[in-house]
Amino acid sequence: MTNISNAFKNKKAFIGFVVACDPNFEKSIDYVKTLADAGTDVIEIGVPFSDPIADGPVIQEAGLRAFKNGVSTKRVFEMVAKIREKTTVPLVLLVYLNNIFKYGYDKFFSACQQLNINGVIIPDLPVEERSEVAVFAKKADCSLIPLVAPTSGNRIKKIVAGTDGFVYAVSSLGVTGARDRITTDLDTMVSNIKRFTDAPIAVGFGIHSPEQAVEIAKTADGVIVGSAIVKIIAQEGTHAEEKLIDYVSNMKKALKQPETNRI
Repeated sequence: MTNISNAFKNKKAFIGFVVACDPNFEKSIDYVKTLADAGTDVIEIGVPFSDPIADGPVIQEAGLRAFKNGVSTKRVFEMVAKIREKTTVPLVLLVYLNNIFKYGYDKFFSACQQLNINGVIIPDLPVEERSEVAVFAKKADCSLIPLVAPTSGNRIKKIVAGTDGFVYAVSSLGVTGARDRITTDLDTMVSNIKRFTDAPIAVGFGIHSPEQAVEIAKTADGVIVGSAIVKIIAQEGTHAEEKLIDYVSNMKKALKQPETNRI
């Protein structure tokens, strides 16, 4: 069982997301520790990219702030090294393929192994091209986290094959960002994914409220929150700790409610 899988053991996992070097290098380190200490089970760290096809406005703006702060793939690894001095929370990088290619596949995943980065999400890596990256990830004992969209259909089996971390189920078409309503039939979607994998399934894209978390966790194994956390950091700047702790606490309470454990 991987570190990531352990985060789902006997509970519904709360997965939080931050953008590296937002609002700055030091505070992004502090905020990862804040989220971990508040009970976040897995933390995704976004590596900013110039053409982030999956990111909505809130995360795009955070990426622009990070670029002003001199973010780079190398700088992200330096940040993770500092984080690992403070917490053992499972970490996942969300990174676009060009960043990995430019850094070098072997060099990138070797750094992941050295820093105990437990998984990588690559939004623009189609399953047909995954093998060229998978060999390096496997060598580094780093899980490749697949994304399943509402339109994945008969490709789901191929997409989730060999998954040993968790499956990222995309709740809505489009880009990231808080949504008041999730119109996808998530019960059916999660059930379809479970036909082909025993890996935990976490739902993301648009999730931001405790009420949504309760509903989603009735069938899924965890929820992923990105834009709502990044928005708190955007609003609070270098003084976001209290708001982040409150937010995580409310989401964790929601995931512990009896109705989320019906499956």
